[in-house]
Amino acid sequence: MKDSELNSTSTLPKQSEAIIIAKGVHKWYDNQFHVLRGVDLTINKQEVVVIMGPSGSGKSTFIRTFNALEPYQKGSIEVDGIKLSADLKNIEKIRKEVGMVFQQFNLFPHLTVLNNVTLAPIWVRKKNRKDAEERAIQLLEKVGILEQAHKYPGQLSGGQQQRVAIARALAMQPKIMLFDEPTSALDPEMVREVLDTMRSLADAGMTMVCVTHEVGFAKEVADRIVLMDAGTVVEEAKPQEFFENPQQERSRKFLSQIL
Repeated sequence: MKDSELNSTSTLPKQSEAIIIAKGVHKWYDNQFHVLRGVDLTINKQEVVVIMGPSGSGKSTFIRTFNALEPYQKGSIEVDGIKLSADLKNIEKIRKEVGMVFQQFNLFPHLTVLNNVTLAPIWVRKKNRKDAEERAIQLLEKVGILEQAHKYPGQLSGGQQQRVAIARALAMQPKIMLFDEPTSALDPEMVREVLDTMRSLADAGMTMVCVTHEVGFAKEVADRIVLMDAGTVVEEAKPQEFFENPQQERSRKFLSQIL
């Protein structure tokens, strides 16, 4: 399967049309811990944005608000023209368009790899089984684990399981992919195979928001780096500018600790 087949917009230049608009987003836990403090961020179609920051900065919580895995109490979020609110119909519409890959793989251990990938398209997208399996086979080939299709998750390495998770998210044909530290639970030698899969998605024009500390990936693939700290956006910049000439003292301190 060619990269261009992953996304119909892959041959087009990156667009400046916004697909995620977050304005003044606040979130509290138990009405006490103020985890997000008025976050503003706009993601454009086909853009790859890497969000970095220290532990507890709110970055994972923030991207989980994009598909209502985390509720927010103040501000507004719009995804692909749909206002995110408590309206369950809107939430369902957004979740159909937003794929997510987590730190943990969250695969169903009692289902084969193939069945893990086909489950949502059959039940949510109402695809017939034959079409869903054909799409799943294409995606498993794309992420390099077609030979594992009839195995169970427990028989795979961590890197292989994470690639199954990516294929499962792509099977829903999302417009946006969210990655929440997808390599943090992997042994170092397994990280590259997952990052290579993510690179191919970026090359194919997928809109991606990635929470990660993988500096090499961020430098090579990201269109923009966002640094968060204490529930706020500290700095936004293109990768070269961010890593070579950060404007904020907090950014310089953060980089001195990870580079």
